Amino acid sequence: MSLQDTLEMNVKRIVDFLIYSKNFIIRKSPLKALVNNIVEGLKDFLTMKKKLKMAQYRLNYHQHQFHKMEQLIAENNQHSFLKGNNLNETR
Repeated sequence: MSLQDTLEMNVKRIVDFLIYSKNFIIRKSPLKALVNNIVEGLKDFLTMKKKLKMAQYRLNYHQHQFHKMEQLIAENNQHSFLKGNNLNETR
């Protein structure tokens, strides 16, 4: 092989690599994906406090519902020790 053949082969390999790289960037668009990930991260970061307040509200609501249900169960239960001051009338 001569020097010219070697140079042509290497230039052809570089051109093929650049074509493959261009097609990959067009197909996958990594910069666009990176920008989208950064924007989504910023949105999550900026709305973190609002999401925390909503989660605390839901937690308090479900705790309240749970305590109400426990109280109803205790009132309708036949065991007098759960009723507090009420006596069991069925005994």
